[in-house]
Amino acid sequence: MQKIFSLIAVLGLVCSCNSSGPNILTAEEQKDGWELLFDGKTTNGWHLYNMGNAPSVWEVKNGTLVCNPNGHKLEEHGDLVSDKEFENFDLKFEWQITEGGNSGVFINVLERPDIMKAWGSGPEYQLLDNAHPDFPNPAKRSGCLFGFGPQKNPAANKPKGEWNESEIKQENGKISFYLNGVLTVEKDLTSTAWLDSLATSNFKTMPEYGKHTKGRIALQEWKGGASFRNVKIRKL
Repeated sequence: MQKIFSLIAVLGLVCSCNSSGPNILTAEEQKDGWELLFDGKTTNGWHLYNMGNAPSVWEVKNGTLVCNPNGHKLEEHGDLVSDKEFENFDLKFEWQITEGGNSGVFINVLERPDIMKAWGSGPEYQLLDNAHPDFPNPAKRSGCLFGFGPQKNPAANKPKGEWNESEIKQENGKISFYLNGVLTVEKDLTSTAWLDSLATSNFKTMPEYGKHTKGRIALQEWKGGASFRNVKIRKL
């Protein structure tokens, strides 16, 4: 009988080591160098842009990281940024968005008092609900590099109630965006073509925008907002 209990205990340990679920890394992921940026329980590792650890409208509900636009009056609004900076990385995250919602994920964000918002320096992976007024514009749909054209390959949001899967890779300034497994963006942020496109874009008056290949990751607070889970990253 004791041998049976011992076998059950070993099998339970093996199953737990190989289990997967929201905000949990598998043994294989850990071996490959992945780390969670969101633990599923707290906002540890994140803070409000230019406001540090001030009380925030960002909160954790049922294992998801969400922004409550109707938060307490003493809570601060703003984009949530990672405590750490990243350069060459593979970032994966799952998200859902409210009806008519609009949000985004920024990379290479510089956090400085003279740059008022995260989007003042960081290029944006667009998140957009199908019911948003901007959705008919192919250049503003989910998976786009906001402000710089439509998806490279057509990719759609998943149906309501399902989690979308997104990925952002950056290596030596070359970025790739994926939406639900489809490559939607390829850009080289060190290229002359990129710098030329900045000069004629809506960001041309922002001297630091898109000029860097290292910085913080930011989650945008915007109308409707999005929920995030399984936010994980590994260095390349």
